Amino acid sequence: MTRDKKSLEAIRRNPKNVALRDFEALIERYGCIEEGAKHPKAIVGTHTMPYKRENPVKSCYVRELLEIIEEEGA
Repeated sequence: MTRDKKSLEAIRRNPKNVALRDFEALIERYGCIEEGAKHPKAIVGTHTMPYKRENPVKSCYVRELLEIIEEEGA
C-alpha cells in the first residue's frame, strides 16, 4: 500500500482527529485550494467546498471531502 493510500485510510478511520496540514495535503493530492475572501475553498473535480481553517479540522468537513473524493472516483 502506498503512503498516499495509507494516509487516506487513516483519515477515513478517524475523521474526528485530522490535522489541518493533513487535510490540506489530501485536498492538494486530489484537487487544489483556492484562497477566498473569508474561507479557503477545496476544489476537487467539479466540486467546490468551502472550509474553515482550524486545527483539528471539524469532522463534517473531512466527511464531506471524503464523499467528494469517492464520487469523483479518485
